[in-house]
Amino acid sequence: MLLGLLPDVEMVGTAADGAEVLAVVTELKPDVILVDLRMPRMDGVEAIAGGPADLAQAATTPPGDLPGNLTPREAEVLTLIAAGLSNAEIAERLVVSEATVRSHVNHLLPKIGARDRAQAVGYAYRHGLAR
Repeated sequence: MLLGLLPDVEMVGTAADGAEVLAVVTELKPDVILVDLRMPRMDGVEAIAGGPADLAQAATTPPGDLPGNLTPREAEVLTLIAAGLSNAEIAERLVVSEATVRSHVNHLLPKIGARDRAQAVGYAYRHGLAR
């Protein structure tokens, strides 16, 4: 909760134990991982000391040629916008807050030169992010 109060920090996920850490990292691709040393099943020490290669592999996004210098998450949000999802629906699908979705939208629109969602949808179709 305290980290979320910092202006440049956005918490994107949580895990109940070290085993869940790998699943969350694989899905959300965070820039930073903060783990508790004491957790049930597999503690934080086991998660990071026993599996740093697994964590690094889970956090690494496969290289790709994303248009507009979009991050993988921004491209994912743009694809969901093009599919007609609202910010609330995107947040639910990605298991993030609506504020996080708004942040992604606010970052991706200028990158692709779009003024609004309608232009973003056109961009997504033109660049193969939507069918």
